[in-house]
Amino acid sequence: MTDASNTDGTVAASDRPKGTMEQIIGSFLLLKESPVGVIGMALVVFFVFVAIFAPLLAPYRYDAFLEPFAAPMTTTANGEFLLLGADQKGRDIFSRLIYGTQRVVFYASVATFSAYVVGILMGLAAGYFRGWVDELLSFLANVILSFPVMVLFVLIITTAGASGLTIVFAVVFASAPGIMRIVRGLTLDIATRDYIAAAQTRGENPWYIMLVELLPNARGPLIVEACLRMGYTTITIGALGFLGLGLPPPFPDWGGMINETRSLAMGGFWWMPFFPALAVSLLVLGFNLLADGLREVSLRD
Repeated sequence: MTDASNTDGTVAASDRPKGTMEQIIGSFLLLKESPVGVIGMALVVFFVFVAIFAPLLAPYRYDAFLEPFAAPMTTTANGEFLLLGADQKGRDIFSRLIYGTQRVVFYASVATFSAYVVGILMGLAAGYFRGWVDELLSFLANVILSFPVMVLFVLIITTAGASGLTIVFAVVFASAPGIMRIVRGLTLDIATRDYIAAAQTRGENPWYIMLVELLPNARGPLIVEACLRMGYTTITIGALGFLGLGLPPPFPDWGGMINETRSLAMGGFWWMPFFPALAVSLLVLGFNLLADGLREVSLRD
């Protein structure tokens, strides 16, 4: 929509874009009109709740020795009830899933947020300044995107060692270029709007224009992409754990739990890898449904 400007180059208050937080909160409030979005939000909020209150929700310690190979709904000789059974080392799977939620939600959130900060800054600079800045940043992004994502993850983690910080760095390095290209395209479009020209006429700093005037109006596609990216990051953390390159012990992570017990599934102990895999699937499903709901809302907005 074209915004009318006054003769002095300013934009009327009624024509100015809403604040970023007001727009984001409004988008989430509109989710109630999307059943798919409500289900996705419920799943995401559930896992966030579990992550925050994990020490209170877990019935046992994640490394407590109870009863090896216990099936789901088993009560041990000492009276411990194992809702989802125990693994080959006698550790309660339900408790380990809860503590694993902490790690997955935390590192997926930190990695995705960090990738967005880097990708947004790169995309804004490339789309707004254009010229050699755009050519340089686009070239670097294309070089990184030319490598298979999982190869980059494995290369970085095997070189620097498995740790939470390494995983965050690997996600940022591999994901930021894709985010940069999305933001660049949005910036090239929004930079032609009248309210951007009005801000330039007022002599505003370029970074003020990019972050305050331009970025809030790109929030729709970016919020949807962020939800999808959270799902991708969750899968990545699980895949790295499955390959033995995930978050190091002693705390459990879902991918590592699957990796430790996958060979036992064929021996009849199906519950050991099944429940961690189900947790990964439900969290990713939540982010995908939330993204679909937000996309639907943004089209109505």
